[in-house]
Amino acid sequence: MKGTSLTWDQLLANLKAGFQVGLIEVGSRPGVLAILKVRPESIVEISTYLRDQGTFAHCSLVAGVDWNDRFEVLYHLWSDALKGYLEMTLELPPEEPHVASVAGIWPGASWHERETWDLLGIRFDGHPDLRRVLMPEGYRFHPLRKSFELREPEELEVKARHV
Repeated sequence: MKGTSLTWDQLLANLKAGFQVGLIEVGSRPGVLAILKVRPESIVEISTYLRDQGTFAHCSLVAGVDWNDRFEVLYHLWSDALKGYLEMTLELPPEEPHVASVAGIWPGASWHERETWDLLGIRFDGHPDLRRVLMPEGYRFHPLRKSFELREPEELEVKARHV
């Protein structure tokens, strides 16, 4: 982490100037420095900038939401220097949702991305070990999707491989 002594206002001004295409919107709510809505194709570039220039050294959460007509991925980032959280969000289409992994930027995001893929089916491209965390290997469904239907136990059963 390089880190700088930028204030939050300076960092935000630099983000707005440097990522005019990738940064869609800056919002606010109590308890966080800001909420950044970003384009999925800009997540790695913006995340790298926030880690290196904004001292956001820790990704404490990656989660997903199924809104029926789209998926949303949420990132919560912490900066010791700024003593605050930053939220980033991005939207993905409901058909085969995927976005680049940030596990190479924040290794702690790896587990969160795996859990989000496991439960919602959002694929994180370039993830070093994208496999099930909670559901058994071979399970065909993503149970937190709104389209998930309750099924007979036989349908949900994971067939053991006989080798």
